[in-house]
Amino acid sequence: MPNTLKRWDLETEVLVVGSGCGGFSAAISAHDHGANVTLIEKTDQFGGTTTMGGGGMWVPNSHHNVERGVSDSKEKALGYAKLLTNGRAADDLIEAYIDTAPEMLKYMEDNAGVRVEVSTMPDYHPEQPGGHDGANSRTVIPDIFDTSVLGENQKYFRLNPHQPIPMRNSEMVKWNGIAEPQNIDFELMTDRMEKGIVAFGTALIGPMFKSSLDRGIKLILNTRAQELIMEEGKVIGLRAQKDGADFYISAKKGVILASGGFEWNDALKKAFLPGPITHMNTIPSNEGDGLKMAMAVGADLANMTESWGWTSASVPGEEYAGKPLSRGVIAERNLPHSIMVNKQGKRFVNEAASYNTMFKNLWFFDENTMEPLNLPCWLIVDQQYKDKYALVGLMPGDDLPPWVDCGDTLEGLAGKLGIDSTGIKETVEKWNRYVEDNFDPDFHRGLSVYDALWGDPTNKPNAAMGTIEKPPFYAVHIYCGTLGTKGGPRTNVNAEVMGIDGRVIDGLYAAGNVMASVCGPAYWGGGATVGPGMTFGYIAGRHAAKRK
Repeated sequence: MPNTLKRWDLETEVLVVGSGCGGFSAAISAHDHGANVTLIEKTDQFGGTTTMGGGGMWVPNSHHNVERGVSDSKEKALGYAKLLTNGRAADDLIEAYIDTAPEMLKYMEDNAGVRVEVSTMPDYHPEQPGGHDGANSRTVIPDIFDTSVLGENQKYFRLNPHQPIPMRNSEMVKWNGIAEPQNIDFELMTDRMEKGIVAFGTALIGPMFKSSLDRGIKLILNTRAQELIMEEGKVIGLRAQKDGADFYISAKKGVILASGGFEWNDALKKAFLPGPITHMNTIPSNEGDGLKMAMAVGADLANMTESWGWTSASVPGEEYAGKPLSRGVIAERNLPHSIMVNKQGKRFVNEAASYNTMFKNLWFFDENTMEPLNLPCWLIVDQQYKDKYALVGLMPGDDLPPWVDCGDTLEGLAGKLGIDSTGIKETVEKWNRYVEDNFDPDFHRGLSVYDALWGDPTNKPNAAMGTIEKPPFYAVHIYCGTLGTKGGPRTNVNAEVMGIDGRVIDGLYAAGNVMASVCGPAYWGGGATVGPGMTFGYIAGRHAAKRK
């Protein structure tokens, strides 16, 4: 709409909407390429959904791997990425990512205080052509960050309720912290927490927040973008809500949307997703604001049926920002002495596969009854598991709360949950035979290098397989969760939003989960969410700053 009031409450050159990894990357890039930059954030803290996750970045052929002598190439990475994307993202967009991600990473390390470690995380499909194993990982993880350097702005920095322990990735590997959490140096972790040191996603956002403050980029909280303002076919600013009133912001060189997905908007989920998403692992402000604004000015959409699937559990009473807090269930699926079953008591997936891949099985429907085949479903473990491993935040030996169901027999547990008792008994008997043979003919659990990532390396011969035979038996309800949706406005290689007429919407950009993901339906490896968010934010900021 035109700004008929002919006034602006704030004038800037580049306006960034959202303060996650894509937003801060865009703001820093635009500033460093000569633009006056303003960043607005809907909530009362900076950091976005990036602070809720691991903060890793999937960056093929980065300078870290070049220095380590890791054999990688653009051709290998491009072949792997295009294979998994399966034609559902433009080839030139994938190529732009693989070309620019290493440049973006080095720039942010050299100029924005970002510090990373190379992980031991394999690609999520390492056996596919062009895939890498953990020894040649393409994933980098942020090093820890001391939030005290933010000074009085520390109170405006979003912390992570999922991963509050400030542990380096290398320390987690050294301590075998997934399988043997008792090895973690909790005295050191407590000391770091008391000093305000953070890790993972918060440790990625922290340096960029600090760098943005140091640059004098205007950062504004509690400002919700609501409508793009057009003039002669160009985006020239937007109308926001601030302090209960309209707030008009001029953006002479462009508006960069980095406002996250639409996973907290029930109407949009029902309109676009092919199955339910009930348990969000993101900040509740991700309500599709950027998507709706882009749609209103004629943006073309893509990848709208996809989300970053994330099997989740719910702890009664846990909340974040006034909404239910969900917990990701990852290691629990991969560790020995665990399986997942549906209401027939049947396994239906390789539990140790990457979360995004195995999650898709939760959306399968019976073609005759149209009922979901695998919902509801449960994680089943036995006392062997309980004695050794953590379970949804509960340490080995902890008393289990009422929301973890328990039975002295499998049949008794099944009766409590409404699971077919014959089915689960047969499934567990078959599973135990598979463990004895060290081979899962149904779903090949444990064969991929990835399957061992979250398993127990001390469990020989298979880090991801162990019998379920020692009572009592336990069950945790598994829900359809997400790290965010991955559909939105289609963009070109400059991160410019494309219209339904096939032309660029002049002055409008998108990065992160608000844009149609360059991954299409796939998840290439750890950090294939944050890596593209950072990279296309970097591209968008650079391009917008150069606009006349």
